[in-house]
Amino acid sequence: MNPVVLIAEELAPAAIEVLAHDFDVRHVDGTDRPALLSALSEADAVIVRSATQIDAEAVAAAPRLKVVARAGVGLDNVEVPAATARGVMVVNAPTSNIVSAAEQAVALLLAVARNTASASSALKAGEWKRSKYTGVEVQGKTVGVVGLGRIGVLFASRIAAFGTRLIAYDPYIQPARAAQLGVRLVGLEELLRESDFISIHLPKTPETVGLIGAKELAIVKPGVRIINAARGGLVDEQALADAIAEGRVAGAGVDVYSKEPCTSSPLFAFDNVVATPHLGASTHEAQDKAGLAVAKSVKLALQGEFVPDAVNVQAGGVVAEDVRPLLPLAEKLGRAFTAVAGGVAASVSVEVRGEIVSHDVSVLKLAATKGLFSSVVEEQVTYVNAPHLAAERGVEVTLVSLAETAEQPSLVTVRGALPDGRTVSVSGTVTHSGARDILKLTEVDGFDVEIGAEGILLFLRYVDRPGVVGTVGTLLGESGINIAAMQVARREAGGETLMTLTVDQALGADLLTSAADSIGATAASAADLRDE
Repeated sequence: MNPVVLIAEELAPAAIEVLAHDFDVRHVDGTDRPALLSALSEADAVIVRSATQIDAEAVAAAPRLKVVARAGVGLDNVEVPAATARGVMVVNAPTSNIVSAAEQAVALLLAVARNTASASSALKAGEWKRSKYTGVEVQGKTVGVVGLGRIGVLFASRIAAFGTRLIAYDPYIQPARAAQLGVRLVGLEELLRESDFISIHLPKTPETVGLIGAKELAIVKPGVRIINAARGGLVDEQALADAIAEGRVAGAGVDVYSKEPCTSSPLFAFDNVVATPHLGASTHEAQDKAGLAVAKSVKLALQGEFVPDAVNVQAGGVVAEDVRPLLPLAEKLGRAFTAVAGGVAASVSVEVRGEIVSHDVSVLKLAATKGLFSSVVEEQVTYVNAPHLAAERGVEVTLVSLAETAEQPSLVTVRGALPDGRTVSVSGTVTHSGARDILKLTEVDGFDVEIGAEGILLFLRYVDRPGVVGTVGTLLGESGINIAAMQVARREAGGETLMTLTVDQALGADLLTSAADSIGATAASAADLRDE
């Protein structure tokens, strides 16, 4: 049975196409609460926009749920802590609407400068009053950008083409970076006093709510025009209305409001205010981008792969292309470590060596942690809950990056201290054959090996002597277990030896014990490294 992806709101056809081949795609009206809760009972993933509430009750109604996807930027309608507690990944589309939002701010600025909306309304009402709607040029004006995040940067680059002078307030950006963008960094007060136009591009946080209120509007340059297409509440709407009424502010373009939907605002009384109903992301392109982005994230999540846009995953963010093949390797090394160790370690270090450490490899610690617990707990282990499982069991997992020269461009080792004082390690690397990545084990508890990190692996430790390989092969053959690969590594002739076998099917506990007893093995374990 294919995993079920529940679509609770309208999604672009191209996004549905991404999912249709591999999953059972179902639809429900997310605003119909009883229907939503019922449909969630069989869902492995749910995709929403802004109208569907995925709260603790909804998460509890979905025992199979692995991922909640919001086809948009915000997550106001998703209770992220409730999802995280259940190990459910939450993803959104953080860059899907940035171009549309920047263009909306530019459109509002131009419309306010030239009185476009009010002139259009008047003409449609039968009035031809050209002189009444005389506007101002943008060229040569000073434009103040409050917030130089992704949207602020896009807005600045576009408005610069009009021949403007750009200044910006953003305490979290370096002056050198601003200079590269052709923007002069200033304090907020200086920006308010110098700007002919001010455009807001900040997230909504406790620190930014009411950032521009009556006090700030009292010191603005007379005749300034203010644009807010970011978040409602960043500009005090009543204070802005008062400043417009007093003539200190010549006009405003507003796309967002402190309470939405908004059909009544003191700003609506003014002809020199262009007001739109939160259209920042309302373009066909932005909607398609958001749907495609979350559909791809859902597909990755349900296939057990790392999702860069997961908001509740530690070490989230973009993973370098060179690092990505090491994610499944690190997870499989975690699984192999737990098998060889025979239980959970007291502490574990994930060591990464070679050229690869020139990239951010912190995500490999997360992948290895996921592997460590995959065969230990009954619940599904994900990138979301793996750190919590480690913390609950008092297992400290650390990352060590060493830029030393290695035989391979990248070598990953999972090394741990066990409660009885022993130290166990498992190492591996990735090689390439054409377009195919080949995952290999290169070391198991101090023994040098070279065997594929795939399938079901058996590890048998014993004292070297003739006939052992034949004994194991015969026992497995009589039990109908086919050996796909085998390697024997020993410290010295007649000394401690490790036999590693890849077999085609899982062994029961009794058969593994029989194999160990048949050769007098001092330790025997099995690791399932098959792709989930």
